[in-house]
Amino acid sequence: MTSRYLPYWATLAIVVATALILLWMGRVPYCTCGYVKLLHLETMSSENSQHMFDWYTPSHVLHGFIFYFLLWLVARRIDIGWRLAIATLIEAAWEIVENTDAIINRYREVTIALDYYGDSVLNSVFDILAMFFGFWLARRVPVWVSLAIIVIAEFVVIASIRDGLALNILMLLYPLESVKEWQNAF
Repeated sequence: MTSRYLPYWATLAIVVATALILLWMGRVPYCTCGYVKLLHLETMSSENSQHMFDWYTPSHVLHGFIFYFLLWLVARRIDIGWRLAIATLIEAAWEIVENTDAIINRYREVTIALDYYGDSVLNSVFDILAMFFGFWLARRVPVWVSLAIIVIAEFVVIASIRDGLALNILMLLYPLESVKEWQNAF
C-alpha cells in the first residue's frame, strides 16, 4: 500500500468504525420493518431515517459542500485525500452524536420529529456517502454552482417537508415555537 492511498484507507476505516460504534450503541442495522428501501420519503413515519436515502439526505450532501469549502479555506495545503478523511471524521462524529439519547430526545422535544428514534446504521452510512458526494461535487463545480445547489436543495426540502439543514440547526440550537408550529401545520 502506497502512502498515496493511505487517506482513502483511513476514510474507509472511519466509516467502518462509525458503523461498529453505532451498532455498539444499540442502533439497529437497518429498518426494523424487515426490508430495505432505496428511498423513503415519508417523514412522519417510524421508517424515517431507517432506509438508504430520505428527505434528510440532501442536508448531508450540503455537509460535503460545507466541509470542502471550510477545509479549502483553512487547510488547502493538505492533500485532498486527507481533507476528505477529515470531513469524514467530522461527519462520522455527527452521526454518532446525532444518535445519542440526548440528541434524539432533543429532536423530539423541539422539532417536528416526534416519531424520530435515531438512524439505522445503514442510513448513517448512506448519510456519510451523501457527504462524500457533496465533497466531490464541491471540488468539481464552480463556487456559484455550489451555492446554487445549496439554495435549491434547501428550498426544495423546506417546501416539501418544512424542514432542512438550516431549520434543523436553528431548532436544535435555538428552538422557536413559531417555527415548530409552522412545521406542525404541514
